[in-house]
Amino acid sequence: MLGRATGAVLTGIDADLVEVEVDLGSGLPTIAAVGLPDTAAREGIDRIRAALPHAGFDLPQRRVIVNLAPAEVHKHGSGLDLPIASALLMADGKMPPLVPADTVLVGELSLSATLRPVRGMLSIALAVKAAGRRRLVVPRENADEAALVEGIEVIPVSSLADMVALAKGLPARIHSLDGAAVLRDRRGAAHGPDLREVRGQASARRALEIAAAGGHHLLFSGPPGAGKSMLAQRLPGILPPLHLAEALEVTRVWSAAGLARGLVTRRPFRAPHHGTSCVGLTGGGMVLRPGEISLATHGVLFLDELPEFRRDALEALRQPLEDGHIHVTRARARATFPATFSLVASMNPCPCGFHGTPGARCGCTPAEVHRYLGKLSGPLMDRFDLIVEVPPVDLGALSRAAPGEPSSEVRARVIVARERQRARFGPEGPASNARMGPRELAEHAKLGARVEQLLISAAKSFGLSARAFDRVRRVARTIADLDGGAGAIAERHVAEALQYRRCSAAAVPD
Repeated sequence: MLGRATGAVLTGIDADLVEVEVDLGSGLPTIAAVGLPDTAAREGIDRIRAALPHAGFDLPQRRVIVNLAPAEVHKHGSGLDLPIASALLMADGKMPPLVPADTVLVGELSLSATLRPVRGMLSIALAVKAAGRRRLVVPRENADEAALVEGIEVIPVSSLADMVALAKGLPARIHSLDGAAVLRDRRGAAHGPDLREVRGQASARRALEIAAAGGHHLLFSGPPGAGKSMLAQRLPGILPPLHLAEALEVTRVWSAAGLARGLVTRRPFRAPHHGTSCVGLTGGGMVLRPGEISLATHGVLFLDELPEFRRDALEALRQPLEDGHIHVTRARARATFPATFSLVASMNPCPCGFHGTPGARCGCTPAEVHRYLGKLSGPLMDRFDLIVEVPPVDLGALSRAAPGEPSSEVRARVIVARERQRARFGPEGPASNARMGPRELAEHAKLGARVEQLLISAAKSFGLSARAFDRVRRVARTIADLDGGAGAIAERHVAEALQYRRCSAAAVPD
């Protein structure tokens, strides 16, 4: 006797549908699973053995073969528990075939036959829709996430008994959710530490605002205690809110990593330790999972003490910073993860941190300074849009200084600048000025004759590459957007953008 059901498995952040076939043959009562199941999928057989009696069913006293098709695809995760158990009950005549036949089942069984949530439900729901299936049965805790996908019926169930009742004709309770409404309700005000707490450091504060407004990559360089990390940690408070398409992509990544079960409504801010491996940053592993650069999609990746990170991990950032995605290939699988993030980093000028600081004694030799800065390659440094020297704070002036401008006021200007960019590029264009390609640069970052001559002259003087030349134009476009949305890029916009490249040559050793 045969029983059939359809489940789904994750492949990176994408998902594939899996056809489950159960055959009840003759012989000693055993259960065997074929079709390249991983450990979690194989252990699902033992979970099903324990769950069936709790749901009021007996195990078939015959030989059972579970086939997971297609056979050449590796099956990962525990989400196949529910379709395997359902196909087994269908084959044993204790559960009628599902009507309609285009239903997909996903869920992990507990030993008591209740259903537990699985990761990656948004990707699974998207795969169900792409395959033309109409209904998706999920654990109740996954219902909100699955319902974010329009065009399919999401039916939450709490246990295997609920699944059987559904197959026998119990009226289905379809779960629906308006993702746009959820996003509006949860946006709220700025969150995180307030920029008001930063006193002084006007240049660094301005660079932080420009980076937030245009999605630019930013590097702070300065001695210990100057406020580099403090500034970066206040970046979430001035970031603009997510739009629905961005929120769905962030949710998809975070769900695949097991970090979210509902719509992510705030831009990510990831700050991994400098001991993080290359795989930790870029993604991978035996079962492919997104790394920190993908978890920071549509948000910020903050790398504190940049030269202390492993060289291979830093060099792996170069391609994603340009392309906005990363291809991860391993022996048994490959996946493409999104990586549209803004990189914010901080560093000291030398191992002790006080090289070139007035009034401080640096004990580092020239060779040690060169070795320390040599951990950062020229191509990586070239990808920063803004490089800002953060000087030490005058302690006397610090105690007398008034509180800085609050995050709410800076965020208001950032939101206006981002909306100007969205109106300029349209829904199919880049999300921010930092993502402008050659076509957008030619159309939206035009330079007058005098402005262009200023930029060319400065680029020759600073020794800027062609990449850095275009990055200055992108930053100038953002400064113009903050400056009342000026249609043309003026000399003052280019001049300000250029000042954030002056220390780039000094940051990279000869």
